[in-house]
Amino acid sequence: MAGKPVKKVVLAYSGGLDTSIILKWLQTEYGAEVVTFTADLGQGEEIEPARAKALAAGVKPENIFIEDVREEFVRDFVFPMFRANTVYEGQYLLGTSIARPLIAKKQIEIARKTGADAVSHGATGKGNDQVRFELGYYGLEPDIHVIAPWREWDFKSREALLEFAEKHQIQIAKDKRGEAPFSVDANLLHSSSEGKVLEDPAVEAPEFVHMRTIAPEDAPDKPTVITIDFEKGDPVAIDGVAMSPATLLTKLNELGRDNGIGRLDLVENRFVGMKSRGVYETPGGTILLAAHRGIESITLDRGAMHLKDELMPKYASLVYNGFWFAPEREMLQAAIDYSQQKVTGQVRVKLYKGNVAVIGRTSRYSLYDQDLVTFEEGKVAYDHRDAGGFIKLNALRLRVLAKRDKREG
Repeated sequence: MAGKPVKKVVLAYSGGLDTSIILKWLQTEYGAEVVTFTADLGQGEEIEPARAKALAAGVKPENIFIEDVREEFVRDFVFPMFRANTVYEGQYLLGTSIARPLIAKKQIEIARKTGADAVSHGATGKGNDQVRFELGYYGLEPDIHVIAPWREWDFKSREALLEFAEKHQIQIAKDKRGEAPFSVDANLLHSSSEGKVLEDPAVEAPEFVHMRTIAPEDAPDKPTVITIDFEKGDPVAIDGVAMSPATLLTKLNELGRDNGIGRLDLVENRFVGMKSRGVYETPGGTILLAAHRGIESITLDRGAMHLKDELMPKYASLVYNGFWFAPEREMLQAAIDYSQQKVTGQVRVKLYKGNVAVIGRTSRYSLYDQDLVTFEEGKVAYDHRDAGGFIKLNALRLRVLAKRDKREG
C-alpha cells in the first residue's frame, strides 16, 4: 500500500474522526512520524481539543502545530479575491476553494521547519479539494511527497473505517456511528453542506442544513442600514468603526445572518469532471461583494471595470481549480490590484430579508460628474451635437453591411 519510504509527514489535522483515522493509518501503514497542523480559519469550532487527540495518538508535543490564521486568511486570501469580484459559475463565492492554498502553504512551511519529507490531507478522491491541496503543495515545494489516504487505502465502507478506529482505540462520537445526513466544511467566509440529504437536486434543502443564516422570511421586518468604508479596494470600517480584516468579516457575517442573507443552493461543475449539489452560506461575503461593486461603480473607469469583468471568470476558475500559486493567477492579481488604487470611499448598504441593496456611495476619487449627466439647462460640459458624429462613425460598418445585403437581396 505505502509507496516510497517516508520518515516524517505533516498532516492537515482537524481532530475529527476522519483525520484521526488518517493519523493512525499513516503511523501504521507508513511507519512515519506524524506532525499535525490544525488551523483556526473561523470554522466556529474549538480547535484546541485537537492537541489532546494528537497527543493521545502518540504525536510528540513539539510536532503538534495549532495556529489562528483568521487574520492572514482574510487579509491575504479572501480580500484579494474579492477585489476581483470573484464569482464561480455566476453564483458561488468560493468559500471552500480559497482556504485550501493557505492550509497547503502552512503545511509546507511546517515541513521545512520540522524536516518532514511528506505532507498529507483528508480530501476524498472524488472532490476538488485533493486537487487544490496538492497543486498548492507542488507549487511551493516541487519535490514534496504527497500522501492522499482516500486514494490509497483499502477501506471499502464507513463500517470498515469505524472498525479500524475501534481497533486502534480512536474515540468515536455517537453521532458518527450512523450515516451523517450531510457533510460540512466551514471557515470565516462560508459554510458548505453536501451529500446525503442534499444529493437529489430536485429536492429542497431541509432548513436544518442552514447553520449561518436565519431564513429570509424570519428576518426582521425593518431593514438594517450600514456603511462600509473602503481603502484601495479592501473594506476597513463598518459604520465608521475601523476593524481588522477578520473582525470586519465577522461583523458582516453577523449582519448577514440576522437578515437572512447569503444562502445559495447550487449545482456546480467540479474540476474533476462531475456535477455536485451544494448548499452554501456566505452572509458577510454576499454583503461585501455588493458593497465593493458599489464603490467601484464611481471610482473605476469604464474600460478598467469592463476589463475586470472579462478577467474575473478566468480568475474564478483558477481559484476554484486550485491554481492560487500559479503565475497566471498572480499576473491577474497584479492587474486587479493595480485597478484598486483609487477604489476608496464609503458605501451605504440596506439589508432586508435576504437582500443586499447599495443605496449610496461617495468617494474623493469619484468619476461621477453631475454636470455631465444632468438634464438641467445651462450646463455646457456636454454638447449634445457631438453625439451625431460619434454615432455615425460607430454605424459606418453596419451601414456598409446593410448596403451589401440590400444589393444581394
